[in-house]
Amino acid sequence: MHMPKKKAPDLPPKVLLFARPGFLVRRLNQIHYAIFFEECKAFNITPVQYGMLTALSVSPGLDQKALGHELGLDRTNTADVLKRLEERGLVTRQQSATDRRVKNASNTPAGEKITRDMYPAMLNAQERFLAPLDADDRKKFMELVRKLVDSSNELSRASMRAL
Repeated sequence: MHMPKKKAPDLPPKVLLFARPGFLVRRLNQIHYAIFFEECKAFNITPVQYGMLTALSVSPGLDQKALGHELGLDRTNTADVLKRLEERGLVTRQQSATDRRVKNASNTPAGEKITRDMYPAMLNAQERFLAPLDADDRKKFMELVRKLVDSSNELSRASMRAL
């Protein structure tokens, strides 16, 4: 059976694009990055790098695979971010005592310091990002975003460890 091709409605591009959740999520991510970089510019750390430093500050000694799983990063991106942080002296990697093929990562004292020092700037970025929403809307937004992430986690190229 041949299905007729559907033509996009004859509407302005913004109307068409703003009806697409994927477009809005991508745009929202761009806005988040812009706010984060503005608030955190003194540290020269990306949101993903800060996420990795945060994960290592609460779980030092994670191996690359486990760290990627915590952040929802694939193996290649995890290795790249670790390498950049290591080059800056913020992270160290040491061979596992139990498996010679595995390296465990930990924050250096400088990595711990920047994680702590950057925390207020990161909070400012989060506050600015959510500023258009009142308290009830913020709570509902976070609930809905978590629900979408949790329900589709396994569909990602790199799934995250569930909370």
